[in-house]
Amino acid sequence: MLELNKNNFEEEIKKNKIIAVDLWAEWCGPCKAMSPIFEELSKEMKDIKFAKLNVDDNTDIATKLGVMSIPTFIVFKNGKEIDRFSGSRPKSELKAKLEVSSKN
Repeated sequence: MLELNKNNFEEEIKKNKIIAVDLWAEWCGPCKAMSPIFEELSKEMKDIKFAKLNVDDNTDIATKLGVMSIPTFIVFKNGKEIDRFSGSRPKSELKAKLEVSSKN
């Protein structure tokens, strides 16, 4: 899984046609619950690049993106945000949301 940080965030967002980013923190229970689901989807959905961003280690990026709760999932297409959703959800729901986002 690609780990984003201040050194690679902008480059990765711009170079990947579609990238789904999981904004999370170590202490966050729902983040821990969603992590294996996000990992599974990264192996199933080959047309989307998956990445994680630790908000505690990258507060400047989280603030710039306006992240108010975690986990937050942001989908970028050609460097621009096209969708975002927060909170825990079943794998099927997350997959459906990512499929819709990637087709827009």
